[in-house]
Amino acid sequence: MKQSLQAYLPKLNQPVAFKQFIEKPHEEDKFIAYCGESESIELAKIYRKGAKALILIGPEGDFSFEEVESAKKQGFVPISLGKSRLRTETAGIVACHTVNLMNG
Repeated sequence: MKQSLQAYLPKLNQPVAFKQFIEKPHEEDKFIAYCGESESIELAKIYRKGAKALILIGPEGDFSFEEVESAKKQGFVPISLGKSRLRTETAGIVACHTVNLMNG
């Protein structure tokens, strides 16, 4: 935190089941990033500058079809993080970096 000059310490919550998490109320704009969806829009084209964003990043092997459909029914918008297929740990960094750049 000191090295990156960030003003706050990120909070890590306890793990929650996927279904339980997506059904909870969330104030942020809700997105789900996953591979293989032709209807998804690039995050950089849909994110609103200054908005709080909740971005779901799938596990290795991606979300299942059922998980994606459940998330969409709960208001999560399908997004793409670009043309490259990313590892789970890289996708989270790319999503955060995209939001950070757009708010810069």
